Amino acid sequence: MAHLRLGTRGREIAVPTPVFTAWAVVAAFGTYFCMYGFRKPFTAAGYEGVAGGDVSDKAFFVAAQVLGYTLSKFLGIKFVAEITPQRRMVAILLLIAWAEAALLAFAVVPAPWNAACLFANGLPLGMVFGMVLGVLEGRVMTELLAAGLCASFIVADGFTKSVGSWLLGAGVSEAWMPAVAGLLFAPALVVFVAMLGCVPPPDGRDVAARSERQPMLAADRRAFFKRYAPGLLGVMGMYLVVTVLRSIRADFAREIWIGLGYGEHPERFTTSEIMVGLGVMALTGLSVLVRDNRRAFFSAMAVSMLGLLLIPAVLVGRGYGLDGFSFMVLVGLGLYLPYVAVHTTIFERLIAMTGDRANIGFLMYLTDAFGYLGYITVMLGHRAFAAEGSGAAGAGLLGFFEAACWAMSAVGVVCLLVCWMYFARYTSPTTEPSVDGYSQVAASPAEA
Repeated sequence: MAHLRLGTRGREIAVPTPVFTAWAVVAAFGTYFCMYGFRKPFTAAGYEGVAGGDVSDKAFFVAAQVLGYTLSKFLGIKFVAEITPQRRMVAILLLIAWAEAALLAFAVVPAPWNAACLFANGLPLGMVFGMVLGVLEGRVMTELLAAGLCASFIVADGFTKSVGSWLLGAGVSEAWMPAVAGLLFAPALVVFVAMLGCVPPPDGRDVAARSERQPMLAADRRAFFKRYAPGLLGVMGMYLVVTVLRSIRADFAREIWIGLGYGEHPERFTTSEIMVGLGVMALTGLSVLVRDNRRAFFSAMAVSMLGLLLIPAVLVGRGYGLDGFSFMVLVGLGLYLPYVAVHTTIFERLIAMTGDRANIGFLMYLTDAFGYLGYITVMLGHRAFAAEGSGAAGAGLLGFFEAACWAMSAVGVVCLLVCWMYFARYTSPTTEPSVDGYSQVAASPAEA
């Protein structure tokens, strides 16, 4: 039996484990899904010539928000790592209220100065994921719960853009549409955050299986990074190249589909993402069945390696007649396997494996911050990529994407091998039995 904090005094009530799991997944999925309602709907608009002339300012607006979102990841290294569990729910609501206020300002500030409002909108939103993930980490079922959370950003991206398009069709102006969309998601957000607040901290069985998760002060963060720096840098390098490729594939999907000969059929991208999402969530969620933390850690790295090696295999398949739809699905699967494995398993089991004072918030935000720097690099090259993709039915952009896949998958494999060799050498395979047959590895590089 698991527990939920229900009632006016926060009493913990025992519920069947499947009920607890479903509650936590719905709460986490819903909270982060609704957050996207304050982040993504504005991308459904064209913003043609809002600053004068005939040039679209959409890329400029997107870059402004992404810059704020990236800075948020760097701030989150400290903020998310240090926040106590008791303050998370209030922090989520305050951060999203800040984001909505920025959208209201975007509606009234004239262009192009309202780009600063989108920067202010992205600044708080980048920390919400860490707050939600902090509720789920350190549990026997963390991989399953985190897989549900990761499904939210795959599904919500398309849905929230559809909401934005619907509002534009209903007569809401491009300037006011983002703020109105946020207000539509606000009631559901409050409900899901309240549900998330009912999830209690990990119990004794969770702590015995995965180690206790505590806030990390600056000294704790420095000590952990210094102890495992080579391995962590390997993960960060792999995650950076995967993030860049994922961003190119997502933001220039239209041009890539044209280059593949499908024309402008956005429903194909939606279908491909559903298939990718289902495959990735199934593979990463199954990690919860591996009880030994060391074995689960290296299994997750093996899944990540499989994804990275799948990408060049698909590129070779293109030369032998692989169709464009299969190409997009399989490349997406190859990219999302390592991307989601970092979110759900690699850092979760690393902390459990070492038993050091740490939390996923610190590791995820340290890695995410540099991944989004790569994303900004892609955005800065947006006009050049778009210019290539506009001619010859997107063949130029497709060629660029394929070349990037070759180069970056190779870099990702090297980074992952560095990480693998480091932790294989500096963590002992000797395990100690714990509660319910779970085990932990006590050795670390400092002790080896």
